[in-house]
Amino acid sequence: MKNKFLLITSLVLILYGCAGVSSKGVFGTGVSVAFDPRSVGTQIDDSIMQKSLSTKIILLDKSYFLSVKSKVLDGRIFLTGKVDNPEEKLKLTKLAWEIQGVRSVRNDIKIKEEFSFKQSAKDLLITSQLRTALVINKKIKSSNYQIDTYKRKIYLYGISMSEEEKDLVLDEAKQILDVDDVVASILLVEDLRIQKN
Repeated sequence: MKNKFLLITSLVLILYGCAGVSSKGVFGTGVSVAFDPRSVGTQIDDSIMQKSLSTKIILLDKSYFLSVKSKVLDGRIFLTGKVDNPEEKLKLTKLAWEIQGVRSVRNDIKIKEEFSFKQSAKDLLITSQLRTALVINKKIKSSNYQIDTYKRKIYLYGISMSEEEKDLVLDEAKQILDVDDVVASILLVEDLRIQKN
């Protein structure tokens, strides 16, 4: 058991260091351009929307730079992070809907509570374990997925090449120890507005 834990921890550290270069892609959408099934035009549109949204969020409150994360995939906006009160969460949702070209907004922002180093470390370990599992599974294009963990709840965003791949990703997430819930916002290639030819 101890050897298995050390092996997984070592692998996570190695892969986590490598993932930083390819997981952002050229346009910073969180999906590697080489495996991204969206057309280049859609990738650029998403990138422009992402930049516009990020700018508006920071102009609303500079503290959101560190506490709120956003992703844009195929015109769909996903928000995660932490804010002080429900009114801020509502403002951010409204702001996201004001971005030109938005198709939907999913707001998974949580209300801040006292910081717990133990909980943050546990969340980081869960994220690392799932990232490693996705990389190891050859039937999954791991670079197409963004993972956030908050209070043992996994938030998954990305694009699946098939329903089978989507199910595999969800199964991997549910197998991670100490996970309370998995919230998935995974789009299928066939559901994208414009695909590569």
